[in-house]
Amino acid sequence: MMGLRQPRVGNRMRPITTPPWNNKMSDKTAPRSSTAKTTARSPASVTAPASARSQPVPVRQRHFVFLLLNQFTFLSFAAAIEPLRIANRMSGQQLYRWSLFSESGREVTCSNGARVMVDGSLADVGRDDIVMVCGGVDVRGNTTQPVVNWLRKVARKGSVIGGLCTGAHTLAEAGLLENRRATIHWENRDGFLEEHTDTDLTKSVFVIDGNRLTAAGGTASIDLVLTMIADDHGKDLANAVADQLIYTTIRTDRDIQRLSIPTRIGVRHPRLSKVIERMEQSIEEPVSPADLAEEVGMSTRQLERLFRRYLNRSPKRYYMELRLARARNLLMQTELSVINVALACGFASPSHFSKCYRAQYGTTPYRERGAHGLEDEAGAEPGLEDDGPFDDLD
Repeated sequence: MMGLRQPRVGNRMRPITTPPWNNKMSDKTAPRSSTAKTTARSPASVTAPASARSQPVPVRQRHFVFLLLNQFTFLSFAAAIEPLRIANRMSGQQLYRWSLFSESGREVTCSNGARVMVDGSLADVGRDDIVMVCGGVDVRGNTTQPVVNWLRKVARKGSVIGGLCTGAHTLAEAGLLENRRATIHWENRDGFLEEHTDTDLTKSVFVIDGNRLTAAGGTASIDLVLTMIADDHGKDLANAVADQLIYTTIRTDRDIQRLSIPTRIGVRHPRLSKVIERMEQSIEEPVSPADLAEEVGMSTRQLERLFRRYLNRSPKRYYMELRLARARNLLMQTELSVINVALACGFASPSHFSKCYRAQYGTTPYRERGAHGLEDEAGAEPGLEDDGPFDDLD
């Protein structure tokens, strides 16, 4: 893999084995950077205004190309580009530059409705450029064939290609994540797993696998880019950029996206957390309340009281809500048939699935997907009692 020549640096935040963006370096050919002596400088000298520091030795710039898909998430994009800008300011050098592309070459509307001007369309990029695909809402619909073809062309050059937020889906559609580790926003995880079984999808905030980079969205882009800056120019500069961002902890690729179960449910009870974790891991093949209780050394009645006390619902009801939430994600994010969605979420009967879904969300799975011309074959309207359609796990 070929990449831009970068300064040889020391005192790294957390070294990445042979980073694909600077693997052309050698002791003889790599120019020395002003950051190469970071171990002998105080942090104050890194954050001082450029005018107050000695004139730095010029370094070769790295060029980022951001491909903005329609309805991209502005936060994950901004969280990637701002650290680059601040790194330039903190170092007093133009370490990074960037260009914005769109499929059409015209402005792009992001998911919050703001419109962003771009520099061009799907043009040629250099082998040493780093391409970042910025995804967001309806990534499946916005991953068009021209985008896929362009990414494949870029990949043939050996370029580093990344996906931010749901951008991993676009990379996978282009076949660029086959047999690779990757991550995607947790809300899109279910759909991705169903459609791209050849990718090792993790729950990490970001993943670097060779010349493929993925970040889960939101502020995860900050962690990815700060890691790259640290590897390029040392941890002092990365930490100085983090300080400017009021970012107190730089996460690594070992950190996971979501809050822990106790934090999410607002309850710190080891047995309750363990049962919920087991439920989340067993959506396609639900575990009975009796077996769940036995696994944590409780009786079924004790488990029932535990859920009622802390979550104000029965274990069956809570489990059903988890399964229906997974089903809703699959309906919205994949082209799986309603029957296959039902099976993937532990429902043996499509009619029972439709019944429970309508009780939970006020609409049928067919209408949720927007197929208004299809009649729901689930039968009569289910009752809405607390334990009505949730009486069993089948």
